[in-house]
Amino acid sequence: MNVAKNRFSQINCRTVFVLSTLWSACVSAQTTAAVKLEAITATSEAETGYQAIAPSSALRTDAPLLDIPQSVNVVTHEVLQDQGARSLDDVLSNVSGISQTNTLGGTQDAFIRRGFGQNRDNAMLTNGMKTVLPRSFNATTERVEVLKGPASTLFGILDPGGAINLVTRRPEREFSGQATISPSSFGGAGASFDVTGPIKDTPLAYRLIGSYNNTKYWRNFGRNKDWLIAPSLSWFGEKTVVTASYMYQNYQQPFDRGTIWDIDAGGPIPLNRRTRLDEPFNITDGHSTLATLNIEHELSSDWRLAFNYSYSTDSYTDNQARVMAYDSATGDVTRRVDATQGSEMVGHSARLDLVGSAMLAGMKHELLLGAEYDYHKILRSDMIRCTAAVSFNIHNPEYGTVQPCTRVVASDSDQYERLTSPSIYIQDSVHLNDKWILVGGMRYQRYHQVSGRGRPFVTNTDTSGGKFVPRIGAVYKATPALSLYANIAKSFRPQSSFSSNIGDLPPEEGLTYELGAKWELARGLSVNLAAYTTDKKNVSYFETVNGSIVTRAAGKVRSRGIELDINGQLTDNISVIASYGFTDAKIKDDPDYTGKRPVNVARHTATLFASYDFGTLSNGDQLKFGAGIRGASKRPGINDNSYFLPGYAVVDAFATYTIAAKNPVTLQLNLRNLFDRTYFTSSLGSSRYGNVYGEPFNASLSASVRF
Repeated sequence: MNVAKNRFSQINCRTVFVLSTLWSACVSAQTTAAVKLEAITATSEAETGYQAIAPSSALRTDAPLLDIPQSVNVVTHEVLQDQGARSLDDVLSNVSGISQTNTLGGTQDAFIRRGFGQNRDNAMLTNGMKTVLPRSFNATTERVEVLKGPASTLFGILDPGGAINLVTRRPEREFSGQATISPSSFGGAGASFDVTGPIKDTPLAYRLIGSYNNTKYWRNFGRNKDWLIAPSLSWFGEKTVVTASYMYQNYQQPFDRGTIWDIDAGGPIPLNRRTRLDEPFNITDGHSTLATLNIEHELSSDWRLAFNYSYSTDSYTDNQARVMAYDSATGDVTRRVDATQGSEMVGHSARLDLVGSAMLAGMKHELLLGAEYDYHKILRSDMIRCTAAVSFNIHNPEYGTVQPCTRVVASDSDQYERLTSPSIYIQDSVHLNDKWILVGGMRYQRYHQVSGRGRPFVTNTDTSGGKFVPRIGAVYKATPALSLYANIAKSFRPQSSFSSNIGDLPPEEGLTYELGAKWELARGLSVNLAAYTTDKKNVSYFETVNGSIVTRAAGKVRSRGIELDINGQLTDNISVIASYGFTDAKIKDDPDYTGKRPVNVARHTATLFASYDFGTLSNGDQLKFGAGIRGASKRPGINDNSYFLPGYAVVDAFATYTIAAKNPVTLQLNLRNLFDRTYFTSSLGSSRYGNVYGEPFNASLSASVRF
C-alpha cells in the first residue's frame, strides 16, 4: 500500500498545478477595464431575517422556492447568529425530519434525513460540492441548506434522504470586519475574525476568516482545541467572476463514545453522566484542508457557464480505550485499547454547468446541462489493537490502568477505499403556463469502486457499473404566494466494506414519491408542508461480531412521513423558525430485522425558536432576545430494537445587546439546555456500548466589534 500513499502526494501536486493554471487562464482571458457587480452574483439567494426565498443549491438556477417541486429548508445567517450555532448538530435541530446518528465518538458529522443516513454518506456539501471534511460547519459558514428527498439527479451518489449544503462567505466589494471572543461556562474560550473588502485600484476583492478555540470538554476530562484560517480572493471581470478559496483547520478533540446501556435495567448504567468510561488518551488529532475554485461567465443575458472545483483532505490519528463488555453484577467493564495511525482521506470534485433559459413552442424552458467528476479515497495505514481486559469498574472509577497500544495488526491495516464517478446530466423546468411548471431531469452515473485491507493487501470490493437516475416533478401555482407540487425521484449509492471481508455489497437504490405545499405570506413568513414515501433496497447497516464492526445489507427499508417547516417574521418584531417531522421508518425485508425500526430514527422531531427584536432604543443601542425548545421522541438504540433511547425536550435562550458607536459592540449571551435535562443524542447502533449524552446546561457570553 505504499503506492497508495505516494498517490496521495501526487494528487496533491497535480491539484496545485491545475488550480494555478486555471487561475492564470481565467485572469488573462478577461480585461479588467470595467467592473460590473450586477453581472454575476456570488449566490442567487434572497434572504431576509429568518426567511430564505431562493437558495443556490436546489436547482442551480434562480428559481424561487415556490417553483421547486421538492422540500427545501434553509437555516439563515441570522438564525445561526441568534442561536450561537457551534456545529451542524445545533443548526439542523431547526429542520424537520432530521436526527443525529453515530458520530464516531463525536468526530464526524452524521445525520439521518427522512429515515436514512450515516456518517461519511456523501450527503455533506460545501457550496454544492462534495468534500471529505469530518466536520463541515466552521467560521466560514454563511447559511445551511437542506434539500430533502432524492437529489441524485443533481448531486450524484447520495442517500434518498437528501443533501445538506453549507454555503460559505465570499469576498465583498465593500470593506467590513468583525472580531469576536466567546468564553464558555465549561472553561476556556474561542475567538474569531472576519475581514473583507476590495483591493484598491484593482478588480479584486478579498476575505480572510480565522478562528481559534480552546475549551474544556464538559465531561470529567478532555479539551476541544481547533484553529482555522481561510483566505479567499475574487476577481470581477465585465462578464466573468472568479473566486478561489482555501481553508486549513487543525483540530484535537475527545474521542468519546458515551455510556453503556443496561438492557436488563432498562436504562444507562448507574454512573454520573460526566464520568467517562475511557481514558485521557482518547483523542482524535488531525487537520483538514479545502481548496475551491469557482468561475462564472455570462455568455448572454439568458445563458451562463459555471465551473466549480473542490479539493479536500483530512488526516488524523486517534487512540481509544474501547468498551467491549459490561458485567452488571460487579460493575466491571472490559476494554480494548485501539488506535488508528496515519488515516488519510482525499476528495476531488469538478463540475461544469451550462445554465440558461429559452422559449420553445411558446413555453419558457429553464435548462441545466452539465458534467461532473468525483473522486474519493480513504487510507487507514496502521490499525493498532491490543487484547481486551477488565480494566475499569463503574463503582470505583480509576484511570491510567491501561496505556496506549502500539501493536499493529497487519491483517487489519491498510484499510483502503477508492471511488471514482463521472457523470452527465440534464434538467429542464418548463413553464407550461402561468399556473403550471413541469420539472424533469436525468443523470447518467458511472462508478468504479475498490476497497480492501491487510498486509499483504486483500481486495474485498472491486466493482463498477452505470445507472440512469431520473426525477420528474410538477408545480401548480394556485396563487402567486401558494404552490402545490408533486415529485418522483430515484437515488443511487454504490457501497463497499473494507472493515470486513464479506465481498461486494449491491448498490443502494431508492425511490421516493412526494407531495407538498408552499406558502409565502406577504410579511415574510414561509410555510412548507410535505408528505412522502420512500423505499430503499440493499440498505447497509453495522453490527459488532466478535469485537469487530462488520457491514451488512438489509433487503428493503421503507420510510413514510410528514414534515412541516415555518420560518420568517410573525410581526415586525417577532421572528420564528419552527418545524415538526413525523418519520415512520421500518425494515420491510431482512433475515433478522424485518419489522424493526432503523437505529437512531426518531418518529417525532420538533423545534420552535422565536426572537423579539426591540429595534433601536432611545439611546441608539439595540436589544434582542429569544428562546426555543427542541426535541425528539424515543429512538431505537440498537439494530434489534432491544432498547430505545428516551425522548427529550431541551430549552435554549439568548439575549443580544448592541452598543451604538463608530465601531458597534455586540454582547450576546446564549444559554443551552436551560433546565439541565439529561438526554441522549444518538447511539453507536451496532452494540449497546456507545450511547452519547447531550450537553448539560452551559452558557457562552460573546463580545464582538464591527469595523
